[in-house]
Amino acid sequence: MLLLKTGQFKSVWMIGGLFVLSGLFALLVAMGAEHILHLVPCELCLWERRPWKVLIAFGVLVLVLGPRYARWPALLGVLCVLVSVGLSVMHIGVEQGWWPSPAAECQAHAVYGQSFENWMKTMPLRPAKPCDLPDYPFGLPISLTTLSGVYAFGVFILSLWGLRHLFRDVKRQH
Repeated sequence: MLLLKTGQFKSVWMIGGLFVLSGLFALLVAMGAEHILHLVPCELCLWERRPWKVLIAFGVLVLVLGPRYARWPALLGVLCVLVSVGLSVMHIGVEQGWWPSPAAECQAHAVYGQSFENWMKTMPLRPAKPCDLPDYPFGLPISLTTLSGVYAFGVFILSLWGLRHLFRDVKRQH
């Protein structure tokens, strides 16, 4: 249904486009921070990228399916954005020292009574940035993780609005 037809709703294009564009924007900003600003992502930063990748796929599904069937990947996309918000809150809590990181790569475990070789085998394959060390880009007093969380929350609010319109439009049609 990528071509405009009489049964195609504007709300399908709005929410599908929102998912694709917001996912691409989030991933491009993350890649820019990594490759242009040379910021090293921690493991939780990498976890936060996954929902955006899935969101792009849901956005494409919303755009391809008819309005009647686009509701369900749109609903899953909203849940995906909610997961992104949750991951951001979790990461902000780790940065603020409210709780320890759940990522094993963010922690070095002490190994007692074993050789140095065994201890090295328990280390992650690649060195990681500590998850509790925030990055403050451009001299802002807000960490990049907090900015990411605010962005995810904004996309969540917009996607709820779009989902409401999509369900309303489909209900009107039938």
